[in-house]
Amino acid sequence: MQVFTRVVEARSFTKAAEAMLLSRSSVTTVIQNLEASLGVQLLLRTTRRLNLTIDGEAYYEQCRRILADLEQAEAFLRRGTDRPRGRLRVEIAGSIGRLIVLPALRGFHERYPDVELLIGFGDQSVDFVQDGIDCAIRVGALPSSTLVARRIDTLRSIVCASPEYLARHGEPKTIADLSRHHAVNLASNPGDRPKEWVFTADGGIVSAKLQSRLTVNESSSHVMCGLQGLGLIRPLECLARPYLRSGRLREVLSHLKVPSEPLSVIYPRDRIASPAVRVFVDWIAELFERAPALPRLQMPAA
Repeated sequence: MQVFTRVVEARSFTKAAEAMLLSRSSVTTVIQNLEASLGVQLLLRTTRRLNLTIDGEAYYEQCRRILADLEQAEAFLRRGTDRPRGRLRVEIAGSIGRLIVLPALRGFHERYPDVELLIGFGDQSVDFVQDGIDCAIRVGALPSSTLVARRIDTLRSIVCASPEYLARHGEPKTIADLSRHHAVNLASNPGDRPKEWVFTADGGIVSAKLQSRLTVNESSSHVMCGLQGLGLIRPLECLARPYLRSGRLREVLSHLKVPSEPLSVIYPRDRIASPAVRVFVDWIAELFERAPALPRLQMPAA
């Protein structure tokens, strides 16, 4: 089960073998014997990709749960004499990861030196099973699922643009003015249809639909598009703050309130049994509790 889950999470027999200090042939033999014993094919192998079959997906979930239970049982017996250990794969919203998490990682490793972190940065949705993700930090509303979500902060968004864009197109003063402007939209998947911009005004909810010729799937790129004068943007205020201070971005429609975005850490229900996942989730919550103002984001000059 350990070999099988490692192959799935690495998406490679070779990488799994290297991580487990085994030969590739040994890993291949283990998987072949496992499939023969179960009487089903677990993996679809091509020269370019390694995918789970339907049976493989179900078996992988069971393996993760069983191995997590085993890890929890062993951790119970070792309590007080051992520290959290193991490899943890985490996906973090790109800008938040660079802004908050990376500068604090030294403190995490000093506290938990036996936990190895594999961190991916990006705003795209992930497949926890297929990608072998233990937990993820995401901004925005989360779709209903079997995942556990722990809200750790709430972040304010604003509408802004570069002075050059506003000089060319004028500054919107009302929601009705937005119909004459172009927006740069942010979406997890660029193929998604742009959503209407929603505001709170006079105690009610109002929305506006802007023209859009550009959608990006990463928040730092979203801010960069605003700096380049490509349209109005609606970033998290903490990401735009340095450029508001320098004058390279200007906030507009400040009398209207843009709904805040929740920041959550999410993980499969069975993963909280892992001591490494537990301490990482608690550390993340503590990190954001200590830094409610959120420090400045460093981005390259445009």
